[in-house]
Parts: sequence; structure tokens; C-alpha cells
Amino acid sequence: MTQHSATTLPPGIAPPPADGTSPVPRSADPSPGAPGVGRLIGLDLARGLAVFGMYAAHVGPDPSEGGVTGFLMELAHGRSSALFAFLAGFAVVLITGRSVPKTGRAGRQAVAKVVIRAVILLAVGTALTMSGTPVEVILAFYGVYFLLVLPLYRLGAGPLAMIAAGTALVLPQILYVLRQTVLDSGLGPEGGYDGPVSLLFTGSYPALTWIPFVIAGMAVVRLDLTATAVRARLALTGAALAVAGYGGSWLAIHLVPGAYAALGASTWGGDPGDLWWSDTGGYPWGSAHALLVASPHSETTLSIVANTGVAIAVVAGCLSAMDAFPRLGRLARPVVAVGSMSLTAYVFHIVGIQLLGIEELPGSPLHVLLGFIAAVMVFATVWSRYASRGPLEWLMAKATGVARHVR
Repeated sequence: MTQHSATTLPPGIAPPPADGTSPVPRSADPSPGAPGVGRLIGLDLARGLAVFGMYAAHVGPDPSEGGVTGFLMELAHGRSSALFAFLAGFAVVLITGRSVPKTGRAGRQAVAKVVIRAVILLAVGTALTMSGTPVEVILAFYGVYFLLVLPLYRLGAGPLAMIAAGTALVLPQILYVLRQTVLDSGLGPEGGYDGPVSLLFTGSYPALTWIPFVIAGMAVVRLDLTATAVRARLALTGAALAVAGYGGSWLAIHLVPGAYAALGASTWGGDPGDLWWSDTGGYPWGSAHALLVASPHSETTLSIVANTGVAIAVVAGCLSAMDAFPRLGRLARPVVAVGSMSLTAYVFHIVGIQLLGIEELPGSPLHVLLGFIAAVMVFATVWSRYASRGPLEWLMAKATGVARHVR
């Protein structure tokens, strides 16, 4: 059963631009003549869409029901959480210095801010998990991601892209071997241990195979995202990666000898031919052929490549759309408002699931999903008229303010 969560680029982090202004100028509409404004609002639009994708993964209908609704629900699974992880890389770089990494006292304070955010996410994520929510809470995983990629914050786009590619190629294979060892030893969640081992290896968002998304985001945000040519190249790159990942998985499943049969024997009745993009048939953990699939949360090289491509294409599309179509900024304002306070939106949906007693995730009727989306848009739109940050984002900013005392 696929489960997702959201974060504020990631959760709790809607980073301000270098001049310290609000991350989303609420009173300004993007226009072709204001690329900076369009860029910032475009990122919030991407985060808002990812929030709705996470809602769909948790409180939407089960994708296995099929039809148009089932197809749309399945599109949200895995891809929305990968988009958040990708945007987490933006957060690290924007906080520590985008065009020129901060050094000296400013650099130490920026690093302290990232560390404080990571610790808070770890604490909040752990608390929400202990509350007994049926959601596989992602916040603690994001805290780990921040800590793991922080040493890379001074690197440029080229080195970061190479590291992202290298980790995507190598770490899934390492994780496969380690998972077998960990689970066989009884240290996984099934064996009653759900701490660092889960965060790094056995959980739904293991750091070992999710940090490539974060590093890829760090590489992309180093680029000049206000340039039309750069956004066009990003869109093409994203499309190419998605085709390579999903297409490569489809070919492998159907052409590698014995792969189709082995995958069919290790799932629970679905068509193994769908594992190139969907997990409705289950996870084929029992076979080494599982490394050939690209379904959500399969933690394979092909899935990382494909989902990174989707994330790049979505971000490039949002940035371009907000700059090219000024009226879209006004129409999309509720979605942008949600994206600007996605930690608040995430906790909102956790609380809502608890209060409504929802236990089957996914599997709620469509009207439940639409109700969650409508409620969070109304709240975010009204709140953003009076404050530049969401309520939990404001608290996060206050908590990280102690970093100014770092010398």
C-alpha cells in the first residue's frame, strides 16, 4: 500500500530568498517582466501540486479500483513524495547560499539553520509516528536527508549532478543487499526495531535511495532558473529521464529472460507487466528481478531516474507557466498558498485523518479527498492574506532564529 507525505520544500522549509523577504510575495502577480517573482511563485505552485498528490495517496480512492480516477490516483503515488525530496535540495541551497555558498560566520549560521530544521523534523516526525497515525510519516526521513546532504552545499551544479547520478546508480543495489541482511537478522520494523535502521534502510522512504532526489534538486537550483533556455533544457532533460526510467523498466521486465515470471511469482496477483510504473500488484521484494521495476517505492535505479525526471519536468513547467501566463498566477493563488505552507498542510491532513478515523490508506471515497483539498486551500488562502508564512512555518522560523548566535 503506497503512502506519502509532504514537506515544505521539504516540510517546515519554505526558504526565503537571499534578501530575506517573504518566500512568496502574496500581493504580487507574476508577469513576464518579473521573472524573480514568477520563479518563486512557480516553486510554490510545484509544492502545492505535490501536496495534493500526497493527499491523493493518503485519502484518495485506491488506485486498484481502476478507471480514470484510479489512474490519476496512481500517478500521485511515489511521484509526489519524490517531488518533495527534489525540492528539499532547493531548500538546502537557498538557505546556505544559492549563487555563492555562504562562508565564515554567515556560512556557519546557515549550516546551523539547516541542522536545527533537521532536528525539528526528526522530533516532529517521531512524535507523529508515535501518535499511532496510519500514515507512514515522512518528516523524520526528511530530517535525515538534510543532515546527509549538508556537507555538499558548497558544490556547484556539475559536481552535484554527477553525485546525484552516481548515487542513483549505486545506492539502490547496496540497499537491496543490506535490506536482505537487515530483514533476515530481524532488525527491520517487522522485527520490532524501527529507529535509525528504518530511516536509513527499511522504511518507506529510506535515506539511502532518497538522497539522490535531494542532491539532484541541489544541482538544479544552482542553475539560472529565470532563463527561458535553462527551463527549456530542464523540461527536455526531465522528459528524457522519465522515458529512460519508465521505458527502461518496461523493456527490462518484458525482455530480460525470466523477469516477468519471477516478478509475477513475488507479487500478490497484479500484472507484473505494470510494475514499470505502478505498484497496484504489490512489491516484488523476494526476487532480484525487483531491481528492474520502476514502480513507486521500489527503491531501484530506474525508479529514481524516472521520478527525478518527473520532478524536473514539473518544476520547469511550473516556473515557465507562472512567468508566461500572468493570469495563471491569480487563478492558481489557492494552490500557491498551500505550497507556501506545506508543513502546515501536511500536519493538517494527519490531524484530519486522525479525527475522521480513517484507517485504510488509500481507499477513501473521492469526496473525502476533494474535501481535504478544498479545506486546505481555503485555510491557506485566508491565512496568506494576513501573514507571509504558515503557522507552523512561522514557528519553524522562530526556532531556527537561534542560529544568529552562532559565531
